[in-house]
Amino acid sequence: MTEQAGGCPGGAVLDGTGAGHVPLAAVVRSGVVESVHAGSAVATGPDGTPVREAGDPAAAVLPRSALKPLQAVALLRAGLTLDGALLALACASHSGERFHLDGVQRMLATRGLAADRLQNTPDLPLDDAERDAWRLAGRAPSALAQNCSGKHAAMLLTCVENGWPLETYRDPGHPLQRHLAGVLGDLAGEAVTAPAVDGCGAPAFGLSLRGLARAFGRIAVAPGTSAEGRVAAAIRRHPEWLGGTGRTVTRLIGAVPGLIAKDGAEGVLAAALPDGSAVAVKIGDGAQRAVAPVAVALLRRLGAAGEALDALAEVPVLGHGRPVGAIHVTGL
Repeated sequence: MTEQAGGCPGGAVLDGTGAGHVPLAAVVRSGVVESVHAGSAVATGPDGTPVREAGDPAAAVLPRSALKPLQAVALLRAGLTLDGALLALACASHSGERFHLDGVQRMLATRGLAADRLQNTPDLPLDDAERDAWRLAGRAPSALAQNCSGKHAAMLLTCVENGWPLETYRDPGHPLQRHLAGVLGDLAGEAVTAPAVDGCGAPAFGLSLRGLARAFGRIAVAPGTSAEGRVAAAIRRHPEWLGGTGRTVTRLIGAVPGLIAKDGAEGVLAAALPDGSAVAVKIGDGAQRAVAPVAVALLRRLGAAGEALDALAEVPVLGHGRPVGAIHVTGL
C-alpha cells in the first residue's frame, strides 16, 4: 500500500503543469522558518510500485538531464558502441574539467567527427576553476565545453552508425529523436509527453516522477550485458565522469554502494538502489539546494544509510560565514 505524505494547510501549490506540489523542505535560519520549497516526490519498491509519495508524482514533469541515462540506453539499443567512462560521459551533465572535454573529443574521433559537428548550446565549463581559466585565456563559449556535449557526441555517433542525417539530429521528427522517445516510454512504462526544447537545444521529453523512478529501477537491476546493465555499470564505476569533482550527484553515487543517480535542471533528481527500488524528486521552484536533502530522506526510507549519505542531507544555512540553520525535510 502506498504511503501518502500529508499535504499543506489550505491546499496544494500548483505548478505550470497542473501538478499539485506540497511543501517538502523548509529553510530554517536561527530557529525561524525563512523559506519553504514545495514539490513532488516518489519512492518505489523493487517492482516499481510506489511505497511513499508526496505531491503529485503522477503528473508529467520535465526531468531534463535526469533523462540522460535512459537516453543512453536508447542509444546503445540503436548501435552505439561506447562503454566505461565514455558511456558515463554520454549520460553526463559534466563539469567541463579537462578529462571531460578530452573524453568528448575521443568519442567524436572514433567516427572521424570534429567538435564543430556538435549542436548543443555554446557555454563555458560548469567547474569554477575551469570557467575562470577559460575567461582569463579569452576563450569563447563552445559546444564542447557545455555540460551536455557528451550526450550530443553520443547522439552523433549513433546517427553515423545508422546512416541518419547529422545536420538535423536535434529535430523532434528525426529518426534518432523518435527512437529516443520510444525507448524512454518503454523504460518508464508510460508514453512520453510532447517534447519541449531543452537548454542544450535537444528535445526535452516529459515523464511522470513515477515513470522516471520505474525506469531508474529497471536500469539498476538489468543484466550486465544488456544496454541497461552497461549504463548502470558505467555510472557506478565512473561517477566523476557523470558529474565532476565535488558535484552532488558524483558524491551521492559514491555514498551508497551500487547506487545509480542523475540530476536534472530545475530541481530534479532520480536514483535507484541495486535491488531496483528507486526515488524521483521535483522541486517546484527549481531550487537545487532542496533536492539532495529530499532525495536522501527518500533513500533512507528505502534502507540506504551511511555517513557519506548523511553528509549530503545536511545543507547548512549560513550567517556571517558560519552555520546558523539548515534545510529540513518536512513533507516525507
